[in-house]
Amino acid sequence: MDLLLVTGATGYIGGRLVPRLLAAGYRVRVLVRNPSQLQGRVWLPRVEIVQGDVSNPGVMAEAMEGVSAAYYLIHSMSHSKDFQLRDLAAARAFGHAAQKAGVRRLIYLGGRGDP
Repeated sequence: MDLLLVTGATGYIGGRLVPRLLAAGYRVRVLVRNPSQLQGRVWLPRVEIVQGDVSNPGVMAEAMEGVSAAYYLIHSMSHSKDFQLRDLAAARAFGHAAQKAGVRRLIYLGGRGDP
């Protein structure tokens, strides 16, 4: 079965997506900055965990290795003036890492900034 990468697994959408992917028979790897935020999730023993941030190319190469599809469910929660630039930079880094790793499909859910 395909290996899928889910970013944002500690969030509302990612935390609900992971168990559905597992139930559908997929293997799941999650990329999280702080694995302790996954504690208490019943699905935790069934996933691979990579600790890190999308802005780190080495971490992204590890996270994308062997992945057929990757979910980008993260965005900056900041209301700073550079929200859009930081969000765009993170999404681009994710896309470049996926392309380099040969990931066939990306599923992107972006954040909304306050104009």
